[in-house]
Amino acid sequence: MRYEDFRREYLAGGLSREMLNDCPVRQFEQWMEQALESQIEDPTAMVLATVDDSGAPWQRIVLLKGLSSAGFVFYTNFASAKAHQIGFESRVSLLFPWNALDRQVIVAGPAQKMTAAESAPYFHSRPRDSQLVAWASHQSQPLSGRAELEAKVESFRGQFAGADIPMPDFWGGYVVRPERVEFWQGGAHRLHDRYRYTRQSDDSWSIEQLQP
Repeated sequence: MRYEDFRREYLAGGLSREMLNDCPVRQFEQWMEQALESQIEDPTAMVLATVDDSGAPWQRIVLLKGLSSAGFVFYTNFASAKAHQIGFESRVSLLFPWNALDRQVIVAGPAQKMTAAESAPYFHSRPRDSQLVAWASHQSQPLSGRAELEAKVESFRGQFAGADIPMPDFWGGYVVRPERVEFWQGGAHRLHDRYRYTRQSDDSWSIEQLQP
């Protein structure tokens, strides 16, 4: 296959300043509603980019689990690689790749750890097996094989049999406070529409159009 020969036109629609909400969170909610209505796969999946203590970047897909004026929420093990990297450098980037709609959204800002009280309602709403895996998995650590992990899950299953599963103290949420948000709408002949919101010192937002 010749990768350089693979291309298509982006014809799903345009984006103008008049179409944008003055608040990027409200604009994101509008686009998310449209993504949900279109029934694209995994609309809440986002690429989380962090850097480690040597300055090397790393990315992985996580799921958006909450959104408010405070920011974008995801959950993880606090001993994971992503959590260690956020501890070193709190500034992260999120990317929502809505390819089926010829859209993407990029969010940049600091990630702040949520309290146990803030994280607990979501933990207890998860399927029981997912709660057990949260206890069993030492996320990002080496594993001898799947059998080792499955055995640990069964061990915790027995330990918590007939009882509610408590939330581990090493598990919880982060909220990413947006400081920059970019909305990208693909256009024909690579004439894409890009708008970037930047948070001001008074928490208002400036909006500028970017060249494609």
